[in-house]
Amino acid sequence: MWRKSVDKIYPDAKAALAGLLFDGMTIMAGGFGLCGIPEHCILAIRDAATKGITVISNNCGVDAFGLGILLDTKQIKKMVSSYVGENKTFEKQFLSGELEVEFNPQGTLAERIRAGGAGIPAFYTKTGYGTVIAEGKETRQFNGENYVMETGLKADLSIIKAWKADTAGNLIYRKTARNFNPMMATAGKVTVAEVEEIVPCGKLDADNIHTPGIFVQRLFVGKDFKKRIENRTVREK
Repeated sequence: MWRKSVDKIYPDAKAALAGLLFDGMTIMAGGFGLCGIPEHCILAIRDAATKGITVISNNCGVDAFGLGILLDTKQIKKMVSSYVGENKTFEKQFLSGELEVEFNPQGTLAERIRAGGAGIPAFYTKTGYGTVIAEGKETRQFNGENYVMETGLKADLSIIKAWKADTAGNLIYRKTARNFNPMMATAGKVTVAEVEEIVPCGKLDADNIHTPGIFVQRLFVGKDFKKRIENRTVREK
């Protein structure tokens, strides 16, 4: 006898995050710059007034948009990031000591997240050896080359943005909005996905699924995505 599938669909971000947020938690937030960010989840976290958050994300949005919204409300205690150059609020809070920052080479950050989702506690990489990145970390030699040990990353919650989902939570991302989202979906104790469309099971091409539904516990359809461009560049005629 087939068991009825668990309903993963929620009406909005507030409902999808209900019972998951607490002060001092660690959250992974998908996106690269402003591309593929979970806009609605970020707003819901702001409205929930959750404090002391450690956020793992490639960057911290821009002033007054994306994760920058949570900087404005001073809900973020620590950022684990790769690039943060477009946010003046970030700079100010970091230099004043209000915000703790753990910088990572971008590839190292991506692999730390992937490793956490795969159950790999640590790995060795050549990136950063002999620099401040390696300070305080274990180093080893393999085949005459020097490597730095980096640990995998996990989170209490992953908030991600996808293009389409089916009712089982299988996800497809659109083009470069794929970025960090698939890795983060695997590394959170709970993953909440906001999507642009939900279709019945069987409607998505199984060969094109980027994130299997087993990694997604809750999802909802977001409305009126802003999809802002960080730096618009156009070619001169």
